[in-house]
Amino acid sequence: MAILREQGVNSQIEMAAAFHRAGFDAFDVHMTDLVEGRHSLAGFRGLVACGGFSYGDVLGAGSGWAKSILFNAAMAEQFALFFGRADTFTLGVCNGCQMMSQLKAIIPGAAHWPRFLRNRSEQYEARLSMVEVLDSPSVLLAGMTGSRMPIVVAHGEGRADFDSGEQQRNAGAALRFVDNDGSPALAYPANPNGSTDGLAGFASADGRATILMPHPERVFRSVQMSWRDPALGEDSPWMRMFRNARAWID
Repeated sequence: MAILREQGVNSQIEMAAAFHRAGFDAFDVHMTDLVEGRHSLAGFRGLVACGGFSYGDVLGAGSGWAKSILFNAAMAEQFALFFGRADTFTLGVCNGCQMMSQLKAIIPGAAHWPRFLRNRSEQYEARLSMVEVLDSPSVLLAGMTGSRMPIVVAHGEGRADFDSGEQQRNAGAALRFVDNDGSPALAYPANPNGSTDGLAGFASADGRATILMPHPERVFRSVQMSWRDPALGEDSPWMRMFRNARAWID
């Protein structure tokens, strides 16, 4: 499992811990490791692009990271080959979500993914929010449809933006913010960024690539929740996602 990061990424430790708990051998892979040949994606079954502030978001959230791949022929080929392999899965979270949305041209079945723009609140939003898992092809969210759970949000540019209604309908929506009554969150603050219909995550057509703006790796332990049932045990419901990945690999 490659825990991928770039300069400014800060969520790799939590992400590695979650995948390690699910049974993966997690490897810390910096983009320079790929560029200089210390690691190759050919040696991994799973890839996760972690959250943070790659390149300080000065080119737009995730944009510098995406361009470092797309504008480097060797990197673009290596990533395209990985995405094209039927035995691999990919996850992008927060900054990694923003970055991967800009790689959709080389990710099979991701052509309708949205772009991510500045939050309508014009500020950085960081807190626990309630989301619902939608019915999607995502292999990571298998068996979780209908689940409503709190999750950490921490982003300034998380608003999913579509060119058309057709693009939105075909985007593979996998996660959305919801109000306390379970209805789609259309207004702030339940919808922290202003995304249409509260959409917060998407899957590729075959389900092998999933992108999420919120951070499941920051709530995989029950003690990370704002409240928990004492009977819940060590794992939060979000551990199902990471264990789904391990089960899919098997």
